[in-house]
Amino acid sequence: MAAITSLSQLDPNGVYSYADYLTWQFDEFVELIKGKVRRPMSAPVPIHQQYSVNLTTEIRQFLKRKPCRVYAAPFDVRLTRSTGSGDAQIQTVVQPDICVVCDLTKIDKRGCLGAPDWIIEIVSPGNLRHDTKTKFDLYEENGVREYWVVFPGEQTVLAYVLDEHGRYEVAGEYAAPGPMPVTVLPELAVEWSEVFDAAV
Repeated sequence: MAAITSLSQLDPNGVYSYADYLTWQFDEFVELIKGKVRRPMSAPVPIHQQYSVNLTTEIRQFLKRKPCRVYAAPFDVRLTRSTGSGDAQIQTVVQPDICVVCDLTKIDKRGCLGAPDWIIEIVSPGNLRHDTKTKFDLYEENGVREYWVVFPGEQTVLAYVLDEHGRYEVAGEYAAPGPMPVTVLPELAVEWSEVFDAAV
């Protein structure tokens, strides 16, 4: 079987597993959503990267000497709730902009196996539906306890947390200076102004 060295060699209608994903030898970062290949994500614009660094720095500072870890993309998160956790069974591999994992048994040399506690996606042009619908549904059904969507253009953050029925409910909408409380890390409130300080 020929090595897969280009995205064009993949069948756009094919269904792939994490075992397949591990054999691909091209440079683009792709996501696997329920077996379907999500086209390469375009390189984030500088403002996206700045906000990502700002958030990661704030979270990492808070987590020093705590049992949770923060990871920034590229970082493979394998979601397994509906498939099982074997490489050939897993059909969803995502690259969240930022994720926090508190159960460190989920971390291995290939990334995170199972749902992180908190995921943050920073919306890029053309990715609005992917972040607000596809990933929203995916993270909800896999039990990601808290999900934040950051809108750089509007400088707003929408925070969702799982309710007792496993459905996302809005925990906060932030669009002005002030603290943004984190439900899964009750002692942490990220400052809106620290996130949207775009010194670029």
